[in-house]
Amino acid sequence: MTEPQRPKPPSTAELPWVLEALLFVAEEPQTAGALAAAAGVSEGTVRRALGRLTDDYEARGLRVMEDGQRFQLVTAPAYASYVDQLLGHGPGQRLSRAALEVLTIVAYRQPCSRADIEAVRGVNSDRLVAMLESRSLLEEAGTSEGIGRAKLYRTTMRFLEHFGIRSPSELPPLPELVPIAMADPL
Repeated sequence: MTEPQRPKPPSTAELPWVLEALLFVAEEPQTAGALAAAAGVSEGTVRRALGRLTDDYEARGLRVMEDGQRFQLVTAPAYASYVDQLLGHGPGQRLSRAALEVLTIVAYRQPCSRADIEAVRGVNSDRLVAMLESRSLLEEAGTSEGIGRAKLYRTTMRFLEHFGIRSPSELPPLPELVPIAMADPL
C-alpha cells in the first residue's frame, strides 16, 4: 500500500487561503510551525501570509488571533452579539474587579506564578486563579525554575477573544507610576 502523496506547497498568493482553511478546521489554536508543516512552507512564510490574511479580514467578520505562539480564527468582536443570538448564548457572566486585577497582572507579566500575582495584589488569589482557569481565560504555562517549581500562568486565546484583541502586543501600555508625594510634617 502506498502512502498518499503530499500536496505541493501552495503559491504565495494561495497560501493565505490554505492557512484560512487549516485554521478553520483546527479545533485548537495552532503554532506557526504546525501550520508551516501542514502547508509545506517555512514558518516565516506562514507568518507573512497570516499577516496578509489578517489585513484581509479587517473589513470582514473574522479575525486571526495570536497569543505570541499560536494562531486561531475567531469571530470579529463587532459581530459577537449576532453569533450569540444564533447559538443561543446569553451575555457572559461579568468578571469581578478582583478577577480583572488578576487577569491584568497575568496579561502584562506572563508567564507568572500565583505568588507573583499575590505580591502585586497583596491578597490570596488562589480562588480567582482557579475560577479564571475554569473559564479558560488563564492556563498553565509550565513551572518556574525556582524553589517549589510553582505553576506559571498565561492568558489564553479565549482571553484575547473576550477582550477583543488579536494578540497580547495589542494591550495598552501601562501608565507611568507617579510617586506619592510625602506629606509635609506639621
